[in-house]
Amino acid sequence: MRAIVQVIVDAPITQPLDYLAPETSGAGDAAAPIGSLCVVPLGTRRVVGIVVGDAADSAVPQGKLRPLVASLGEIAPLSAHWLELTRFAADYYQHAWGELAVPALPPMLRKPPGPRFAAALARLRKAPAARALPARDPLALNAEQAAAEQSITAARDFACHLLFGVTGSGKTEVYLEAMAQRLTADAQAQALLLVPEIGLTPQLLARVQARFPHERVVSLHSGLAAGERTAGWLAAHEGRARIVVGTRLAVFASLPHLAIIAVDEEHDHSFKSGEGPRYSARDLAIKRAQMAGVPVVLGSATPSLESWANAQAGKYRVLRLPQRAAAGEQPAWPEVACVNIKGTRPPQGLATEVRAALAETVARGEQALVFLNRRGYAPVVACDACGWVSTCGRCAVLAAFHKTDGTLRCHHCGWQQRIPRACPTCGNQDLQAVGQGTQRIEEALADAAPGARIARIDRDSVRRKGEMEQAFDAVHAGDVDILVGTQMITKGHDFRRVSLVVVLGADARLVAHDFRAPEHLFATLVQVAGRAGRSGLASRVLVQTRYPAHPLFAALARYDYEGFAQAQLQERRAARLPPYMAQALLTVEDKGMVQALEFLAAARALAPEARMRRYDPVPMPLAQLAGVYRAQLLVEAASRSALQQSLARWLPEVRALAQTRRPRPRWQIDVDPLEI
Repeated sequence: MRAIVQVIVDAPITQPLDYLAPETSGAGDAAAPIGSLCVVPLGTRRVVGIVVGDAADSAVPQGKLRPLVASLGEIAPLSAHWLELTRFAADYYQHAWGELAVPALPPMLRKPPGPRFAAALARLRKAPAARALPARDPLALNAEQAAAEQSITAARDFACHLLFGVTGSGKTEVYLEAMAQRLTADAQAQALLLVPEIGLTPQLLARVQARFPHERVVSLHSGLAAGERTAGWLAAHEGRARIVVGTRLAVFASLPHLAIIAVDEEHDHSFKSGEGPRYSARDLAIKRAQMAGVPVVLGSATPSLESWANAQAGKYRVLRLPQRAAAGEQPAWPEVACVNIKGTRPPQGLATEVRAALAETVARGEQALVFLNRRGYAPVVACDACGWVSTCGRCAVLAAFHKTDGTLRCHHCGWQQRIPRACPTCGNQDLQAVGQGTQRIEEALADAAPGARIARIDRDSVRRKGEMEQAFDAVHAGDVDILVGTQMITKGHDFRRVSLVVVLGADARLVAHDFRAPEHLFATLVQVAGRAGRSGLASRVLVQTRYPAHPLFAALARYDYEGFAQAQLQERRAARLPPYMAQALLTVEDKGMVQALEFLAAARALAPEARMRRYDPVPMPLAQLAGVYRAQLLVEAASRSALQQSLARWLPEVRALAQTRRPRPRWQIDVDPLEI
């Protein structure tokens, strides 16, 4: 009798599927070993699957079992550790195992191979490593850095270290030295370094390559071409690459000899997936380190409140870097001041004090950075005569004005159209651009500092490949006097001549409905403030605000993260909010809001009441996106384990409910949601 193998596929199927192993294999044979990739029939299609077990018999009669189409022996089996990680992630985030595991593979390995598959793999395996960079000797660690590195290196098993250091304190050098110690101690050891965004990957990759000139270093992120990403994945999977630098998807990289994990900017929300299974790469990195019995380092100047609470509870070891690594004799933290604009309308969006500071900075031959996290020319165009405002034709949001091409654009779905010559409602031709975006501030800066060389970096100005690197190279080379941009300019960039940072538009976060808004704002302001004074220049930060007395700004001026975090955690505990409550968000997309809310109301009625609190279904903050209506239902429990048990009982009933609807609603569960 032919052996039976259990296979997971990318489909919402809760249990592995049974297939007949190839005829040449018997029970215990290695023709389709656990962890191997295979091609199997699924309905009328052929799909790639992963063998996760074998069985003596099946609930499906032997005569009806379908055989594997092929076993992809060209790829070494995935490790038991990798399978354990993906199984845990699928269970925790309430998805089928195959729905999470198969998409974690590189693109070329997710579809049935063609006749040239083996040849293509051979070419990818022979692909040259990234071009060699001049070797860089490790920087000498200061006392705090050395103590942190020694604590990490001393860990012989799993330990989670929270590397809490001011911006510019040399956290990356601590990661690299701890990785070097692991790689030196074991000739096969591998290291994983996670970063929050693609934009940070190239510069960090170059730094790692220079630090480890004799090791294969690869990057993994969604911006890579399919072949390049597959080549990097294979190099890691086969042990040829010893260091992987990547974004959140790299947490699932196959690293059979993993020895250490570092997560840079661990607080960043980019580590949380926004589509498909809503996993947190930071949380999975911690779990992966625990499963592998290796240390993990979480680095941040503003740790997430979840991480800080775990540190206060003794679950994480806090390693402090209180001083900038190369601050010289200058203050380690720039002077922070609020520019009060309450009751005023600053000309072109820039207060007089800000204009003067910009002019003085340029006159000294130093650089200024202006941060406004709103691209375009203006957030909205309005008619004063009748009150019409520009809105997206497919979403329930305002449409921003982009002056460079005279269009109205939706920054959510991409909809755009030419700006109307007159108000569509009343015919008034005097339409007004209301508010400021980076394009408008760029114009204002030209007036505020005549002759200054101004550059703008946002998603509109650096669309093509290589433009971002060129733009930042110009800043580093001193060819830019004033840099204006969105959040793209705030993270990880070592601007050596920036002595002034101006923050615009911060007030929106102060009055946002999201309970996480203060945490996000504080982290963003610390990041952008940290771009100033990195080479020892006396520096300052000016925040334009209508709320200069707000405690958040006072904490920022003192760089008192600990005091700020403690106050926030006290509020969260009193309000029974995360991390003192476990939450999940059931969202649905449907053809109408009525149908969406009806589905959630029916789902709510099915939810167990004993250990899970259920809120009423409501429209999402962005209630219509790309023509689709969206609603949400929040549930919560006193602990993660209680929430998981309730979700495990409830979601199969939600799935069955969705099957009865015509047309079927698109629903999704988000465990530990960051946006509600």
